[in-house]
Amino acid sequence: MTQPATPPTRPTPPTLRDFVLYFLKLGTTGFGGPIALVGYMQRDLVEDRKWVSTEDYKEGLALAQLAPGPLAAQLAIYLGWVKAGVLGATVVGIAFVVPSFLMVMALSAAYLRFGGISWMQGAFYGIGAAVIGIIARSAWKLAKATMGKAKLLWAIFVLSALVTAITETEMVWLFLLCGVVGAIAARPPSPRVAAMVFPWPLLLTGLHGPADGSVLWKIAWYFAEAGAFVFGSGLAIVPFLHGGVVNEFGWLTERQFLDAVAVAMISPGPVVITVAFIGYLAAGPIGGCVAALATFLPCYLLVVGPAPYFRKYAHNVVIKGFVNGVTAAASGAIAGAAFVLGRRAIIDLPTAAIALATLAAMTWLKKAPEPILIVVAGIVGLLLSP
Repeated sequence: MTQPATPPTRPTPPTLRDFVLYFLKLGTTGFGGPIALVGYMQRDLVEDRKWVSTEDYKEGLALAQLAPGPLAAQLAIYLGWVKAGVLGATVVGIAFVVPSFLMVMALSAAYLRFGGISWMQGAFYGIGAAVIGIIARSAWKLAKATMGKAKLLWAIFVLSALVTAITETEMVWLFLLCGVVGAIAARPPSPRVAAMVFPWPLLLTGLHGPADGSVLWKIAWYFAEAGAFVFGSGLAIVPFLHGGVVNEFGWLTERQFLDAVAVAMISPGPVVITVAFIGYLAAGPIGGCVAALATFLPCYLLVVGPAPYFRKYAHNVVIKGFVNGVTAAASGAIAGAAFVLGRRAIIDLPTAAIALATLAAMTWLKKAPEPILIVVAGIVGLLLSP
């Protein structure tokens, strides 16, 4: 007698605690910057664990790309909101950001105490190349999962990648335009489409001695502006910060600003956490806390606020086409940003070899942990750096 076929087991739905523990781990060990981080989320939560549906992930990526602020942190906040509303968004956002914040604060204290961290440049010589391999792998997997066989979406992807690679910037108007193209492709133009388109001394002591209240207010206002008005990935905030931190306010020298960027790239979690390092050097531990809070609070509000409305209408054919267009453009921008970063990180044969070795390990050694690859690349970079 033939036994009835056993129905496939469905994955156990994750609890909020599971989500928080995942993002705490990702914030602690997730190297590679925003492009790699969104790739990790797609691989871990959508493909492997199936905790998040492909549609929810695509909606979150589209909203994170359209809203100003750091891409990976906004996507994490949105996925937390999908899981458990405002509470989920809040605890997931905190779990994701706090580990790298604490690491950067510790590095900031060491930087002030020992007068610089020159070894970091040597480590980053190798780490930067390894990160390009991780990003390239993540960008390709994300592109395949996002576009499928849709020729229009692949055309949007290529256009966005080329524009990002050539201009070395991510343009929000391009994302919006691609969203409109996707919406028009999903349904012929109508009035609805047109309507959619118009839419205590030690704690305050930094490089320049104790800071007063006016400096803290400047930090709070400036970094809030950075968090609210800089679009694209966390890397997009770097040129904005350079203009204010080095040129306008003189809080850091050019060398110190490069060290701040290196701190962000060598630490896990969102790259935009470099603001904590800058705030610390400008006004001590309190300055670091104020800079981080001022940067992340706007992006949290700009995800949690629109999320219910975004999700409510996400299954509308026109909105879905818009989301597909924006997601394709975002994926293309990620690929273009990988090219831009690669041009700066892969500068000779050793760095090219490190990048290729990392990409090979990510492709053929399925269980190769990224933190181990990053540590090995950092050691190799210290040994080989000029």
